[in-house]
Amino acid sequence: MAHQWTDQEGRAYPLSVPAFTNEGAGGGVGAYLLNRAKPYLPPWLGWVATGLAGVVGHQRWPDSAAGGVGLTLTSVALTGVAWAAGKGISKQRRLHSAVTVAAGSAWVTAACLAGPTAGPVDDLFLMGGPAMALSWNVRMIMRHNSEGTAGSSDGGLLEKVGLARAKIGAAKVEPNRVTAPLALQPGEQTNDDVAKALARIASALDLPKAAVRYTPDPDSVRRGELVIVPEDMLSEVVEWEGPSNLGGSIADPLVIGRYDDGAPLVMWLPGDPDAGRNSTHVLIAGGTGSGKGDAALNLLTEILSRRDVIVWFSDPKAFQDFAPLRAGLDWGVEGGSPTEVMVAAVEAVIPARTRWLGAHGYRQWVPEAAQAQHDPGHSCRPDGTACGCAGMPFLIGWFEESANTLRNLGDDVFTGMTQEARSAGAAIFVSLQRPSYDQMSTSTRASLPSVIALGCDPRDEGFALPETVIDAGAHPGAWGNRRPGYCYVVSPGIPEDRYASPGRTFRFTPRTVPVMEQLAAWAQHHGATADPVTAGAAASVAGRAYTGRTTDSGTGPQPAAPRATEEDAMEPAGLLVDPEDAGIDPETELPGDEPGDDTPIFGQEAGHKPSPEEARRLFAQALTEFEDEGRMVVGPKDFTDWCDRHSLSRSWVSLRLKEAAQEGRLDATNTTGRWRIVPALTPA
Repeated sequence: MAHQWTDQEGRAYPLSVPAFTNEGAGGGVGAYLLNRAKPYLPPWLGWVATGLAGVVGHQRWPDSAAGGVGLTLTSVALTGVAWAAGKGISKQRRLHSAVTVAAGSAWVTAACLAGPTAGPVDDLFLMGGPAMALSWNVRMIMRHNSEGTAGSSDGGLLEKVGLARAKIGAAKVEPNRVTAPLALQPGEQTNDDVAKALARIASALDLPKAAVRYTPDPDSVRRGELVIVPEDMLSEVVEWEGPSNLGGSIADPLVIGRYDDGAPLVMWLPGDPDAGRNSTHVLIAGGTGSGKGDAALNLLTEILSRRDVIVWFSDPKAFQDFAPLRAGLDWGVEGGSPTEVMVAAVEAVIPARTRWLGAHGYRQWVPEAAQAQHDPGHSCRPDGTACGCAGMPFLIGWFEESANTLRNLGDDVFTGMTQEARSAGAAIFVSLQRPSYDQMSTSTRASLPSVIALGCDPRDEGFALPETVIDAGAHPGAWGNRRPGYCYVVSPGIPEDRYASPGRTFRFTPRTVPVMEQLAAWAQHHGATADPVTAGAAASVAGRAYTGRTTDSGTGPQPAAPRATEEDAMEPAGLLVDPEDAGIDPETELPGDEPGDDTPIFGQEAGHKPSPEEARRLFAQALTEFEDEGRMVVGPKDFTDWCDRHSLSRSWVSLRLKEAAQEGRLDATNTTGRWRIVPALTPA
């Protein structure tokens, strides 16, 4: 009958020993003692074998000069082999092995030549042999005791993976997570050796590569923590059920999924001076089919559920994934010129928001900044009395599928924005498939401290994650698009040992669409609206293109005019004259023909060509019409139909655009040949 042994913490040992029974008690005890003595028998067996070798050798080479030479050379050779073979072990064990081999081979040489009982040879055998065997027994006992005390027994695992002599400390066992401190051999091993051995450790444990991680100690180059997660809890898809903190502050954590050990996957956006956490911008990176859309929906739904934040959102895909949430946005645009206007608006509001925060005594945005300023400690008045200024909500500038924006506006379009927005109580979100350096400038990438790295091509891992996180065991390239939603999250506020832990975002299905629509309706009625400073700075750039989120009490669609009744139809309706002809005197004679009227010109249809003064007036009117339509970025191609209608060339328009820029009516953009209209009237 076998007995399974466990320690005080309930961990089972993989060996079985005979159990104690009343039947054959003598045999049972003897077998148990023999089993316990087995590890200590080899040195004693070696001692006996050495004596037998001396007796047999004396029968073969008594008083033989040739035998003496051969035995001496053999003794020296064995000692050298023992020393060379111990190169990979500790110095003490290497020296102990070499001395044991040298002493044993020297005694065999003497016994073979002079006889095992001649002179002191037998005394050396009877005294030195047991002493040498006992020294090895003592060494084994000390090693077992030290390993048991430190809790570092690894069953030979580290030796198998090339980390011999590294010490594992007492492991911390949690549900589906084992964390063990690791101390490497001083002067011979570093944390880089562990990072290179992670794949072999996973192979030895028969686990996926992502299940084994290593977190180096920042204060030591040879110490760290080895983390093993034996079961992948992310294989089960968890559907999104709604926001985690409806009506809370944007400063509270955003729950977007869970880690592989079941812990919640969270992020923070604003900074916290008490916790020492900085504000952050976010990069969402992942290949096609990796679940980038669901990751974005998790973040956006959490953001829209908070009371003190507004979102400006650009989506060149015409809100294909985000349509149910569009009503909750403060400003939503599609790609092209509207996105260019939004970028310019974000650049304009940053200094305005920074000035407001500084004037009210905020070194960074905190939830109190979103409330009316009734605290004298946060007053902008020189006399220190409460100013009562409207609060400033946190601002999210989100640029979905940013590859299009970067391609049209340049790879450094977000550089200045990301470098300055954190101090203005704003966070920039950039989402694209491949954040490589040929698409995004290195300065912009360095200004995005947070990243959600989903499955990607193995060659793109270094573009998304820091090198230290990859060395710790993070490998999004192992997933590709085969595991949608799997991700690594690196962000301020998350413990660094979590950076290399895989997580998975919640899944959005058609069943979640009604919940998202309800959330957008809640944001319309209860969410924050843009403060006067932010709205004014945005309107100064975007003009009528920025309207802010509409609500039932705000500037929403106007009700239809009441239908005319029969009595109304009988009332006089005034002169039946077009409004544009109302100022014409019917008694005035018509003007005479002007040169060019109804005279065909080669290559041009018949019609009136405006004079230079009239053409300039029509051009200014065209700019006003574009502004009224919300088309704030224009170029010569936008005037194609206008040129045909007024018999003017695109080269003439190009000159007028440059003149308008010199006069301040237009402003240059990052794209050659494109100009941004400066609003003629700016709200206070």
